[in-house]
Amino acid sequence: MKLFKYFMLAGLLVCWNCQTKNQTKNEPAEINQSREFYQLKTYYFETNEQESKTDEYLRNSFIPALHRQKIKDIGVFKPRYSETDTTRRLLVLIPFESLEQFHGLTKVLEKDSTYIISGSNYINASYENPPYSRIESILMRAFENMPKLFAPEFEVPKSDRIYELRSYESPTEEYYKRKVAMFNEGGEITLFERLGFNAVFYAEVLSGPKMPNLMYMTTFKNQETRDSLWKSFFDSPEWKELLKIPKYENTVSHADIYFLYPTDYSDY
Repeated sequence: MKLFKYFMLAGLLVCWNCQTKNQTKNEPAEINQSREFYQLKTYYFETNEQESKTDEYLRNSFIPALHRQKIKDIGVFKPRYSETDTTRRLLVLIPFESLEQFHGLTKVLEKDSTYIISGSNYINASYENPPYSRIESILMRAFENMPKLFAPEFEVPKSDRIYELRSYESPTEEYYKRKVAMFNEGGEITLFERLGFNAVFYAEVLSGPKMPNLMYMTTFKNQETRDSLWKSFFDSPEWKELLKIPKYENTVSHADIYFLYPTDYSDY
């Protein structure tokens, strides 16, 4: 009987040790659960009327409805057009605590009578007079080293600010993993933070028209500040050291850079 009790006790200790080790091993996964998800919705327009109708819907119906669901820090942006970029569009960046919250949003809005009434002109628009030409939706997940969105604060007017959205494509999934690692383990995020780039988010694109792909947004009070900080970035010893590391070479096959400004009803 004593021998039986001994083996039972030993077994319990082994199980307890295994459970403790598994908990320790799974801690990063639990931490990762705090990483937010982002939806970037881009509305494309062909007319002023379409843009005006969508602006009204977002301002008076959609954004307030999200606020009622405790979804905050919603960014709404318009592009700073140039000779090479004249496409009329509007971007909405929405943070979600989970995929379940993202997936369930449509059903939640369908039960919100205030949203339905205030957004009726947009929601019930005729196919002959739609409020946009198309919508593009990108689903992302925040990087490990910046799991939550940051809403910057500036004293200058929103119309003067520069919000820079960058999209980096990689030649293969493996090179993409290395580029993500360059931001996290490599210290690129830390460098941006040290220099004061006021990053809103860094994220892996889970689903979108360009894959494999990552996106991030940095913010500046004006164009001069933006240009000065990027010069400091490229001149920094940290960046020059990163460029010497072989595994980070050739990780970006194509980059798109968009200069934006927040609308007056954007949360930041």
